Amino acid sequence: MKVTPVIMAGGSGTRLWPLSRSWFPKQFLSLAGSDSMLQSTVSRSEPLGAAAPILLCNADHRFLVAEQLRANKVEGARIILEPAARNTAPAIALAALDVLAKGDDSLMLVLAADHVIKNEAAFADAVNKAQPLADAGQVVTFGIVPNAPETGYGYIQCGAANDDGFAVNRFVEKPNLEVAKQYLAEGGYLWNSGMFLVKASVYLEELKQYAPEIYKACLASYDNKADDLDFVRVGEEDFLACPDDSIDYAIMEKTTKAVVVPMDAEWSDVGSWSALWELDEKCGDGNSKHGDVILHDTKNSLVHGTSRLVSTIGVEGLIVVETKDAVMVAAKDRVQDVKAVVAELKAQDRTEHIHHREVYRPWGHYDSIDSGERYQVKRITVKPGAKLSVQMHHHRAEHWIVVSGTAKVTNGDNELLLTENQSTYIPVGVIHALENPGKVDLELIEVQSGSYLGEDDIVRFDDRYGRA
Repeated sequence: MKVTPVIMAGGSGTRLWPLSRSWFPKQFLSLAGSDSMLQSTVSRSEPLGAAAPILLCNADHRFLVAEQLRANKVEGARIILEPAARNTAPAIALAALDVLAKGDDSLMLVLAADHVIKNEAAFADAVNKAQPLADAGQVVTFGIVPNAPETGYGYIQCGAANDDGFAVNRFVEKPNLEVAKQYLAEGGYLWNSGMFLVKASVYLEELKQYAPEIYKACLASYDNKADDLDFVRVGEEDFLACPDDSIDYAIMEKTTKAVVVPMDAEWSDVGSWSALWELDEKCGDGNSKHGDVILHDTKNSLVHGTSRLVSTIGVEGLIVVETKDAVMVAAKDRVQDVKAVVAELKAQDRTEHIHHREVYRPWGHYDSIDSGERYQVKRITVKPGAKLSVQMHHHRAEHWIVVSGTAKVTNGDNELLLTENQSTYIPVGVIHALENPGKVDLELIEVQSGSYLGEDDIVRFDDRYGRA
């Protein structure tokens, strides 16, 4: 039977701050190779002969998802936008409804977009073993063979053998260290990976039986869906009325069809900087480094630089992460406290937990390279053929200077074609637009000046990306 990957790409993880931000969370980062974690998740399903994937994400991340799929030449993917975070049970329900809407009751391989699996052959072997069980109407989950008394994961206790899997005796919440050691000593316990294989119709049948409110809300929301460019927008009002619940609580702990298949594939959910250090290849003295890094008399540390030289001297057991707008230094055994820093950023009404200095948009990206009272300077990159919205600002004027490429500019009643070293001035309140008509990236410097420079001072009149 055909397998449809269902990839959950929502979430705004903060445990890998400052690299991960709510506008650019870890699933879009390249942490374990050249591809992002999302791209790797899609790629590892391809050798299974899988159909085009279904991805679920929130609307703020839709263009990131689409761009990363395009970069990996993934065709035919369905991108379903969740109006709000409602956990995994509703998300999977939307995917199941989408599968059945095509008249194809295929197996859904449910994966999180932010996991790392180093042994992809073992991953594929476990999925292949699970297929006959899912074909027979079982709800299959994958349990990771534990290699340590991990307290950061939930556990699954295995019951009687069932072909290549086991009946599920019970799901166990994250244990303390002593209990985790006991589980490893006893045997028969697996880490709960959050990956599943289940027929679309079976999932909806179980959801209807054990979580009828979720089923009804998702069915109504899906019935009110609308296409938006390459995306599927489900009915917002119905989805907001849906209970917030995981598949574990909604179905797996209640169903009589739960089966677990062991997987020993060097898996990690990369839930902290120390987990990434454990995954990384070491360059000597137990150190992991990324970027322009010089280590001297440094041991058992992770040092990650993104925009400048980072050096360490005479330290041990540290996590050092540098971005263009933030630097974090933490003891390796205290990285779970990153959430306290993020909480403080929120309390101070700052933005460093929301977005990077460099912000991605569907037309390209911009880097806020300088700012002060009543001014801000950005370096803007527009992709070939892309166009920013037709817009105006109430509080700021803008001066554009082309660095490279060609800019087609609407400035009030005038239409200009600007090339390298040419510029234009846009007064407050003037309707304007910027387009790249060329075959290479357009780069320009934008100097904003005015009494208010927030991104919400934009009135859009027309936008090819549906934001007007």
